[in-house]
Amino acid sequence: MKKENVIERLNEKKDTFFQAADAIWETPELRFAVDQSVQQHYQVLEKEDFTIEKGIGGMRNAYVATYGSGSPVIGVLAEYDALSNLSQVADLPRQEPLIKGANGHGCGHNLLGMGAVAGAVGAKEFLKETGISGTIKLFGCPAEEGGCGKSYLARAGLFDDLDLALSWHPSDQTGAWGASSLAVYHVNYHFKGVSSHAAGAPDLGRSALDAAELMNIGVQFLREHIIDEARIHYAFTDVGGTSPNVVQASSSLFYYVRAPKMEQAAEIFERVTKIAEGAALMTGTTMEVVLDSACYEYMPSKFWTKQMHENLSLIDLFDYSAEELAYEQAYYETIDDSVKQKIYHDLMDVYSEKTAAEIKELAASPICQFILPLSFEGIGVGSTDVGDVSWICPTAQVWIGCEPMGSAPHSWQWVANGKSSIAHKGLLNAGKAIALTAIDAFTSPESVQKGKEEHLRNLKGRSYVCAIPGDILPDC
Repeated sequence: MKKENVIERLNEKKDTFFQAADAIWETPELRFAVDQSVQQHYQVLEKEDFTIEKGIGGMRNAYVATYGSGSPVIGVLAEYDALSNLSQVADLPRQEPLIKGANGHGCGHNLLGMGAVAGAVGAKEFLKETGISGTIKLFGCPAEEGGCGKSYLARAGLFDDLDLALSWHPSDQTGAWGASSLAVYHVNYHFKGVSSHAAGAPDLGRSALDAAELMNIGVQFLREHIIDEARIHYAFTDVGGTSPNVVQASSSLFYYVRAPKMEQAAEIFERVTKIAEGAALMTGTTMEVVLDSACYEYMPSKFWTKQMHENLSLIDLFDYSAEELAYEQAYYETIDDSVKQKIYHDLMDVYSEKTAAEIKELAASPICQFILPLSFEGIGVGSTDVGDVSWICPTAQVWIGCEPMGSAPHSWQWVANGKSSIAHKGLLNAGKAIALTAIDAFTSPESVQKGKEEHLRNLKGRSYVCAIPGDILPDC
């Protein structure tokens, strides 16, 4: 069975993937509580003859779906969680929530998950048709957004038998994911004080809200004294009520502490915690620190990332109609001109062989119509729990540019675009890239061995130790 036959099989099954992705878009769920979303995965996979083990890693909505037997064992990583307060009307090129304050798929995980399913199905079709040795394992991973579901699966040893892991992510540009990412700690800080009448007896009160605000101020001063690449941000999860005449007896913050290396993030986390302790001392309150989750920086397999990059050239990535381009143009017009200029200048840096006019044409398109040159330079400014997987086995990913050019992840534009025909084509193309790369592994034991040898070199004698202690359980 040739690669083009697998591509054709996926084309035949595409409507199943599209319908499931749209259904997930319509029921956006957070973190581990993705009860409806995961059902769409089960329905597709059961029809495709996968054996499904549910509730793995201590998470009721995590699963592993398996087909085949023997080596090599190829893992595919799927996500399906949404983001809070990103509800948006579909196909509308202006910001308007479908339900005010509700969730939305602002990172495209409805697409990501079904693209991963499509990749696993394509690999399965190859194994079924050829009868060669090999196992495909699709991992359903909740809580990529702020919960690090894959880290819990990694801690449970569920990736230990993989020879290779593959995934993808929606983006506004297309290319192989060669950069690293930031390691991150997700931490809750809970302050407790004493309530009192804020006017009649303020001396008897101890404000937990004051403590939280002082902590935030302290962290602002810390920023000057940490490495430039680090990122610290937070959200209030409890402000102590809505009555100004009551001294707030409780207040809580949810912090992200990021850095290029896990050990750097751990050191900054300790410093942030000392600031929280100081804020509690200053206000006469108490403070409890509760680690929520954490994940490592991503360490791409150069060998397999190159292979995924080569497979992108075998896929018809940019087959768009005039109507589709007009649809995306409406979103492109909502992007700030400074962002459009940055796209142009960034492309000038990576396409030295192209003329300014050619680059201007590429940058002015409302949807990506180019494959970025392969690069392993730089560090991404986000974090992903795929990082933990990449420390256990060789791991490769691609970006597929199925979001409006210049739009940001976690934006209303991504939510609005999430059920479009271009979004659908993106998930299908991602599935093809995953399936074709899995086929390369199934048909080349030498490649599998090269990837594993490179992985050992990348580790430089280090070994993976999950950053989430064993007594911390996912909130599922």
